[in-house]
Amino acid sequence: MSTDDPLPAREPLRLHALKRGDTFVVSDPLGDILGDGDGLFDDDTRLLSRFRLLLGETTPSLLSTAISHDNVFFTANMANRPLPPLGGHSLPEGVIHIERRRFLWQRHLHERLMFTNYGQTPAVVPLVLLFAADFHDMFEVRGSRRAARGEMAPPDLREAAICFVYRGLDGVERQSLTAFSARPVALSAERAEFHIDLAPDGSSALYIAIGPGEEPAPSPERFRAAAAQARASMWRERRRAARLATPTRLFNAWIDRSAADLALLTTELPTGPYPYAGIPWFSTTFGRDAIITALQTLWLDPRLAQGVLAFLAKNQATDISAFRDAEPGKIMHEARKGEMTALGELPFGHYYGGVDTTPLFLILAGAYAERSGDLAFIATLWPALLAAIGWIERSADQHPDGFLAYARGAASGLANQGWKDSEDSVFHADGRFPEGPIALVEVQGYVFAALRAMADLAARRGEIAQAEAWRARAEALRMAVEAKFWMPDAGLYGIAVDGNGALCRVPASNAGQLLFSGLPAPERATRVARHLQDPRFDSGWGIRTLARGAARFNPMSYHNGSVWPHDTALCIAGLARYGFQSAVTHFTAQMFEAAVHFDMRLPELFCGFPRAPGEAPIAYPVACLPQAWSAGSVFMLLQSCLGFTVEGWQNDIRLDRPMLPEGVDFLHLRGLPLGKDRIDLVFERTGTQIACLPRSHNGAAVSITRRD
Repeated sequence: MSTDDPLPAREPLRLHALKRGDTFVVSDPLGDILGDGDGLFDDDTRLLSRFRLLLGETTPSLLSTAISHDNVFFTANMANRPLPPLGGHSLPEGVIHIERRRFLWQRHLHERLMFTNYGQTPAVVPLVLLFAADFHDMFEVRGSRRAARGEMAPPDLREAAICFVYRGLDGVERQSLTAFSARPVALSAERAEFHIDLAPDGSSALYIAIGPGEEPAPSPERFRAAAAQARASMWRERRRAARLATPTRLFNAWIDRSAADLALLTTELPTGPYPYAGIPWFSTTFGRDAIITALQTLWLDPRLAQGVLAFLAKNQATDISAFRDAEPGKIMHEARKGEMTALGELPFGHYYGGVDTTPLFLILAGAYAERSGDLAFIATLWPALLAAIGWIERSADQHPDGFLAYARGAASGLANQGWKDSEDSVFHADGRFPEGPIALVEVQGYVFAALRAMADLAARRGEIAQAEAWRARAEALRMAVEAKFWMPDAGLYGIAVDGNGALCRVPASNAGQLLFSGLPAPERATRVARHLQDPRFDSGWGIRTLARGAARFNPMSYHNGSVWPHDTALCIAGLARYGFQSAVTHFTAQMFEAAVHFDMRLPELFCGFPRAPGEAPIAYPVACLPQAWSAGSVFMLLQSCLGFTVEGWQNDIRLDRPMLPEGVDFLHLRGLPLGKDRIDLVFERTGTQIACLPRSHNGAAVSITRRD
């Protein structure tokens, strides 16, 4: 094969990701980057679009791939295929071992290639590295087409490095520098060649650093020092939250992997820790995703919720922009840093097209205060909370039924602005798409809970009249939802009310999320619970987003019949709220069994085909993995099983009909923040009961209130 010939295409392989701050890398199991949806990204720009390791002109044989338990290191183990002589003997297959180990630190990818000769004769290994930097914006990588792009400068070839430079249309010059610890025998704009000399049983290493700016030359010392810092940083991130452990090995592995994924996705911002949504497409600040992740983990880690609230308050909308779907008081849907959003080609630089994010922000503020008793922090948020509730009330006052509805301001924005934001996710029973503005059922539940949260906070602040007004408004909304959304013949709530006041009589998981808010009357909640456990919703692996048999049902769709772990977790939290604990443990077992098949890492979503004996759940091909609110789901599921809440005002732990998941007889909760103390709790199954044994770290008494 000529060195200029294109390399043969390979079958699609599972991708592996690392993240640190606003930098992440996605590669195949060999560690190669092929230039599809993979690459090294920094601030929503792809700095490395090709990175392939060859021995001669052949790809090594893959032996194994692993991501370390703490999500810091990627390691691929490979072996050579037969190699022709290069100034010595030809090499038979499988005598050269290659360990490819990498991590991210300070916006750079650090990589070590370790070669070991297990042959009986000296060897010269012809290493070839192929590379490219296209500087594509994340939205280009996702498929957006641009009318024009900036200019690529000629590559700057150095003795042991190459620097790519792109001058964007936004006036920003972006660089990608690839540096080596040894001088290549040949270096061009597309490849570097090395001859690795190995004695019998000998080893040799090449160090590489790739990132957006100048770095000291890579070396063994720099690799070790940066690796130690990266591992220590991740350890500190994980130590912030309380820790859960069980002797049930597989369940414990699910807990550990989920905690590690949340630590991986959480970025320390000036406002505090913030969970980015998911890799690769959503590794940035999303409002809805972060709020729900913070709610899922609030009982274990109040500081994450505090960081989310502080960031979203700081980035709250203050002006009106149809392009960005912004109005004063709205909470951000997402923020991006790439060239396309900087130029206004897309509205997502700071975009506010999420109808549910603002009430969820208020729910999180109320839940944080109840969990922590931290009124001082709430006082700093109070102007943002008032602005948020003000936007909700102004918007709802424009609706004939007093509902919070959405209609996008510009064609470039999202057509649907609830959590199911694909274009075909809201429709009538016959499949017709509704006219806007659209009022989603679960969003009204969020508003109901937000009003009650604001009423509780106002009462704590001594603003009694305002508290009573918000409680009255919440009750009026509850009655309106019960009157307008309930379908007596179906025994379920419809998904939405359209702009003409017509109900979209569609059986969807949105009704399950309504239980999470506590809006439905108990007898109606019972009927919803029955639906969720019916095979039309219950896939055997979790709750479908749309009931089987409904118009537009497709188990392979994004929102119309798939299973989203976070959606199932919210529905389960709603079931727990109304006391359906057997259903809670039933669905928790399903989520655990799905996690086992997905290597203990629940994806963003998976297909909603019915469970078949002996078969695994069917993956959705482009789901983000890891995804924050999927990783957080296990913690909401466990909280629902235990009926666990913390009353922060009195530092009292409350257990409501506690149960343990099926197959788990012992659960240890270590280091739970409780006021200024930390406590340990042991939950143990004794017959049909769950015993709870507390221990304070400072010896203080621990108050537990339980209902069995």
